[in-house]
Amino acid sequence: MRDHAEQKVSTFYNSIGWEITDDITEDARRFEDLRESAKEYVSKCRLRVLQYIPRQGEYLLDMASGPIQYKEYLEYSKNFKKRYCIDLSKKALEQAKKKIGDHGVYLPGSFFDIPLDNDFFDCTVSLHTIYHINKEKQEEAVRKLIAVTKPGKNIIIVYSNPHTLLLPLAAIRFLKNKLLNSPSNKATSGDSETGLYYFTFPIVWWNRFRDVADVQIKPWRSFNSDDQKLLFPDINIGKKMFVVLFQLEERFPTFFVNFFQYPMIILTKKLTPHNRE
Repeated sequence: MRDHAEQKVSTFYNSIGWEITDDITEDARRFEDLRESAKEYVSKCRLRVLQYIPRQGEYLLDMASGPIQYKEYLEYSKNFKKRYCIDLSKKALEQAKKKIGDHGVYLPGSFFDIPLDNDFFDCTVSLHTIYHINKEKQEEAVRKLIAVTKPGKNIIIVYSNPHTLLLPLAAIRFLKNKLLNSPSNKATSGDSETGLYYFTFPIVWWNRFRDVADVQIKPWRSFNSDDQKLLFPDINIGKKMFVVLFQLEERFPTFFVNFFQYPMIILTKKLTPHNRE
């Protein structure tokens, strides 16, 4: 039986979330920065995941794959035999199948309910998903991701940092929306009829998985789309600002992990006497 958080996500993505207008999904329209100035930067951020994916393997798990909506996401499994796509939305999986066909295995439903063999996947990815799971079940979800991944292999999770230097921007956005009478489309942790459930633990929370995995945390992207649009103009100077931002993220990863929006968690499953070859 689905809890409230999962039901919210299911309702949104099985109704309007993956509807396509002018080749753009409603999800992307609401939650991504689609401007020309941001295009190269957001593409390079998505490709950061590739640094931690094996050059080749048999099976890759994509938990909450959606329709694999960005071209960079297709790169993750190109050297794998099969990509297992799990999603609450059958509509998303239908769109994913149109893109990767027999390369994919499509499993609709709740991740918690789908039976998967332990030590099966050569790599696992889950982007922008864990923080939409009920806070009481997030650890369970991560531990299942670790369990089904082979020892020595990576689980890559894009999460969100609740303690950032960006809180003043939230106030600016609120005032802007108030003045323009245009409420934000951003997902929230509240229980409004349209808001997706959203809860994030602090960065140190990820240390609890050190009993079963080595933990690395790297910057994935510094700002959510609303903040990017507020700070980076959609002109040539904005594009140059994104270039500098990416370079700074690469040079000072710890600073950007601790104080900016989206960290990338890399969990490398430990070898144990039980699973050691």
